[in-house]
Amino acid sequence: MSNGNYRRNHRRQQSSKRYKVRYDRIAAVVLVLVVFIVLLTSCVKSCSKSDESSDKENETTTAAAETTQSSIIDNLDTSKQSDTILTTAIDTLRPDASQFVTEAHAKTDVYRGNLVLVNSGNEYKFPADDTDPVTVYNNKASDYYNVSDYVIRLDKEALSNIDSWMNDFYAAHKNTDVTIIGGFRTLEEQNDKFNSGYSSFRGGFTDYHTARTFDMGVFPKDGSSSGYYTPTGIYAWLDENAANYGFIQRFPAGKESITGEQARTQTYRYVGKPHANYMKQNNLCLEEYIETIKSYTNTAPLEITVGQTLYQVYYVPASAEGNTDVPVPQNKSYTISGNNSDGFIVTLTLN
Repeated sequence: MSNGNYRRNHRRQQSSKRYKVRYDRIAAVVLVLVVFIVLLTSCVKSCSKSDESSDKENETTTAAAETTQSSIIDNLDTSKQSDTILTTAIDTLRPDASQFVTEAHAKTDVYRGNLVLVNSGNEYKFPADDTDPVTVYNNKASDYYNVSDYVIRLDKEALSNIDSWMNDFYAAHKNTDVTIIGGFRTLEEQNDKFNSGYSSFRGGFTDYHTARTFDMGVFPKDGSSSGYYTPTGIYAWLDENAANYGFIQRFPAGKESITGEQARTQTYRYVGKPHANYMKQNNLCLEEYIETIKSYTNTAPLEITVGQTLYQVYYVPASAEGNTDVPVPQNKSYTISGNNSDGFIVTLTLN
């Protein structure tokens, strides 16, 4: 090979080597950039996911807290909430002194209401508009109990709650053996019983005048033994659950010296759910409960919980002269009943 050709070939080889080195460097730089971009993208995605997860956790925690608070206020579920939160929630339901106004009630109003006490020492006055006695046979809305005749009457409110009580008894035991065998008595009817020796109380002094008291019998369809109601067997359900429908045994065992009547299991009286539940839980007859309530005022009321509902109950003594100004809340549902002697019992429904 000539010297000229040798030099040209040598230069080509050297040039080729230089270009190869430059391509290698460029490739390395590009590779490093790609790796850097991949790592940067991965980091950004990871941080973004972490932030989203944190936001979701915060949202979940906030939602859970809001749900818990709502549950406390609406449902009064004390079993799963802290005492501090629960107390705060219930406190928001209680009316304060600024929310009360007064409602004027005449002296005669003490003689009407679901909590009037009638016994040998407290005469029923038969005030107008106290009760609305209707025949059970024509007005009962349940097919799951019976009535012994066409003329037995009870107050409409009491009868409506008997319907619910008996419907639920049937749902529990598929039984229709219970029969209402006694109810409202007029003054004349009670005097007839007294004069005939069937009752030890003359007219005016029996709880049956209120139309909220009645007797029950059990008459099985299979012809087995029948008679006055006793809380035995499947029929025990009725007595165990009576308070949830507003009923109490009017003359319970062990209270004879207080009620003035022999104990009997077939006679029930409608008083309303909060009062019936409190009496049952504390083993009180109506006489004892009426006396107990006198120690409570609207600023320091008795509080009663029935299921999910919170009540406040308090007493207001009747004025000796003229009307009585009964304090009542402006923003709560309430009822007022006389005690048939010296005052009024106010019942607030807080939720």
